[in-house]
Amino acid sequence: MDSSQGILQVFTWNNHEVEVDEDGFIQQPELWNDQLALALARTDGVTELTDAHWKIINYIRSYFQEFEIAPMIRKLCKETGFSLREIYDLFPSGPAKGACKVAGLPKPTGCV
Repeated sequence: MDSSQGILQVFTWNNHEVEVDEDGFIQQPELWNDQLALALARTDGVTELTDAHWKIINYIRSYFQEFEIAPMIRKLCKETGFSLREIYDLFPSGPAKGACKVAGLPKPTGCV
């Protein structure tokens, strides 16, 4: 374990395990899938991922794949059509800590 990454923990769901950092961000993005997304969402009190959730998750993932960074909040709102308030309604811990974590991205710079 690299000490610069902080303390790693194991997150278990449906008999699967992935390493996460102290804030719950997965360390092996290649292991991300829809079921892991729902399991991660549940850690923030989100019990169901609706079409609205998936619109945000899919946008964040495609943006990250293209630019290797999470989108700025303003761009996320503009491109998805959701207000910041609506994003917080969907992801109570916010677009960075909540939505990016559920989308399987590394913890965004300046997050948490």
